[in-house]
Amino acid sequence: MKTNKYTHPFTSSSNTPPKMPPHTTPTSTFQLHHPPIQPSKQMKPKLLALPPPPPPPPPPPLKLLRPTRKTNPLVWCGAFACIIFSLLLILSGVAIIIVFVVIKPRIPSFDVTGASLNGLYIDSPEYLNADFTLLANFSNPNRRIDVRFEHLSIDLYFYDSLISARALSPLTLRGGEGKLETVHMVASEVYLSPELAMELRRQVGTNRVVYGIRGTFRVKASIGLMRFSYWLYSRCQIEMTGPPTGVLVARRCKTRRS
Repeated sequence: MKTNKYTHPFTSSSNTPPKMPPHTTPTSTFQLHHPPIQPSKQMKPKLLALPPPPPPPPPPPLKLLRPTRKTNPLVWCGAFACIIFSLLLILSGVAIIIVFVVIKPRIPSFDVTGASLNGLYIDSPEYLNADFTLLANFSNPNRRIDVRFEHLSIDLYFYDSLISARALSPLTLRGGEGKLETVHMVASEVYLSPELAMELRRQVGTNRVVYGIRGTFRVKASIGLMRFSYWLYSRCQIEMTGPPTGVLVARRCKTRRS
């Protein structure tokens, strides 16, 4: 009996049952097989790249230093002199303020304490001729300040018309001192307007004639080593009797400083 070459796998020529392969879990044909992920090949998160920093600013250009010049000694001397002069001005101002606050200086005074009319007549028809003698009183009311009167000028007026002028010599007054000066004033052929000539005749007829006196003086005051000067302007109105021998009846004087 011939044996079939192609036998069934589950059949054997002998009666022993065929051996079964070890039990294995069947694998579906649709299951995906992924290779194991190695630690070194794990996905890392990608970092966003930052923009590059701006380039540094360029360095400032180098300045060429010029060689310094030595200061002229005359410049230093001039600066030192200016500083000294400024300090002297400041000290002078402070000293003047202290003097005016502490001592409180008063201005000298001018007054007419006496006057006499030696003669007065009006020549044809508006020319005045007159002879006056005034007794002027200069006084210094300050006890600690000496004063000196310079450029003394005294003018005699009838209303606003100048009839005589006189300049006096300088005089010095110590603190609290006063001096009387005799001032001789002459009016010779002084023209008066017809209105003033008529007014003068009227006042002579009433035996009361009013004259005006204006004094201008430059005063220099000294307190120790400190000196300062100013101008004084005096205005007086005197009333005299008529000629031929007029005398002082009333007076009023004011002095101001400028």
